Amino acid sequence: MLNRDKNLKMYYSIKEVAQELGVTETLLRYWEKVFPTIAPRKGGRDIRQYSEDDLNEVKLVYNLVKVKGMKLSAARDAIAHNRDGVQNNTELLERLQGIRSQLVALKRELDSLV
Repeated sequence: MLNRDKNLKMYYSIKEVAQELGVTETLLRYWEKVFPTIAPRKGGRDIRQYSEDDLNEVKLVYNLVKVKGMKLSAARDAIAHNRDGVQNNTELLERLQGIRSQLVALKRELDSLV
């Protein structure tokens, strides 16, 4: 899980982002070519450094391509024509997944009491 404390860390490595989303680093590099809005900062030796904004852009693409099953061109069009709607859906999905995780943990605790 990524460390989201902004005081401790400003950038995430490509490896951390790939692990967070369960995708390969190669896929993230490919998405950079297809989606110009994904543009992590590159440090020495072209090491990618993803900011929180970059991470949010990757999550938009991930939600459309991996979760909803859209083709890359359709996902690019959706972001270009309805960015706010796509962002709202992505944020809602993340919140729901968090709630689901909490409910699963609660169920596990309750099951252990019985």
